[in-house]
Amino acid sequence: MFSIGDFARLGRVSVRMLRHYDALGLLRPARVDQATGYRYYEAGQLSRLNRLLALKDLGLSLHEVGQILEEKVGLDELRGMLRLRQAELEAQVADDTARLARVEARLRMIETEGVMPADVVIKSVPAIRLAELSDTAESYESSKIGPVVQALYADLTKRLGEAGLVITGPAVAHYEPVPEGVRVHAGAPVNMEPGKSYDFDVVDLPAIEQAATIIHHGPMDDVSSTYGQLARWMEDNGHRSSGVAREVYLKYGDGDPATWVTELQEAVTRPA
Repeated sequence: MFSIGDFARLGRVSVRMLRHYDALGLLRPARVDQATGYRYYEAGQLSRLNRLLALKDLGLSLHEVGQILEEKVGLDELRGMLRLRQAELEAQVADDTARLARVEARLRMIETEGVMPADVVIKSVPAIRLAELSDTAESYESSKIGPVVQALYADLTKRLGEAGLVITGPAVAHYEPVPEGVRVHAGAPVNMEPGKSYDFDVVDLPAIEQAATIIHHGPMDDVSSTYGQLARWMEDNGHRSSGVAREVYLKYGDGDPATWVTELQEAVTRPA
């Protein structure tokens, strides 16, 4: 047998907690010395302690835990309950992590309000032919756009490899509003044989006579702050958007996301 101190150490709980479980009738000592009142436990009781703690971690009250323990829940049933709770907690953590990222991105946008925009360059953008795949995102939110773009490029890269084609320049994404949300177009320039059919679209993006461009550094999760800077610069300098926007991934997808570089291009006109 083990003293309450040794049993607490082996079970990774406190002595105070074991006394509490004893008082509630959840885990009685195997023996109590009538002369000293010392509690003693058997090694086999670690199994009940582990079940008690596992059920408690599921979010059950101690009263509910006691009822389940008295029903002598089986190992398979307990394992199933824990797996389900594990999946729920993982989903909750993922949701909270994504929410935290959105809050941080919005905070960075707020902190850059009133700050002079980074260098914006007005330039012409040549026409370009792209191999392209498209899909629809729910909205322009980064959390909605990002997974769609990433899946499209993964699929496009696979198809280009199977076709024996090599990407010859930075990938280009562009968007269009549709009733269901946003149509996402993920493209990459490649050397394609004229007239040959492929399992992806071949599109020709027209040249842009005047584009207001700005460089975004880091992951696209917080690209909203850079778009905000571009919008303020356009307004301050009398430029209007013509509704054509592209993202050129100069360095993206490899290495530390903090080192990624994306050029944002917004077609603009100046008022007469």
